[in-house]
Amino acid sequence: QVQLVESGGGLVQAGGSLRLSCAASGRTFSDYRLAWFRQAPGKEREFVAAIMWEHGIPVYSDSLEGRFTISRDNVQNTVSLQMNGLKPEDTAVYYCAAGSPPKIIGRLYYDYAYDYWGQGTQVTVSS
Repeated sequence: QVQLVESGGGLVQAGGSLRLSCAASGRTFSDYRLAWFRQAPGKEREFVAAIMWEHGIPVYSDSLEGRFTISRDNVQNTVSLQMNGLKPEDTAVYYCAAGSPPKIIGRLYYDYAYDYWGQGTQVTVSS
């Protein structure tokens, strides 16, 4: 049974930083892509970043302007999202997700391609 558990959300002022973590368990993730999505109130869930578990190659949403960094720790089985220069528009529930080939190939940006999801962690950025 795959489990993804997010942590690290909270309230921060604009311009501040937060680091989200996702603890992954229940299987080996060598061929998986682990990703972060977010959903703001009244909006659709959107892709933030993804990483190839085996090679550590990251992919980011163009809208982030280089403010976020995704990384993974193969020993601890965690995926992290370092968020710097936070803006009020970054306020959302952030979700960790995991997906595997073939379904995930070419579909990193689409939430339907991911099979496993965490419960989410709230990030609130005040102005």
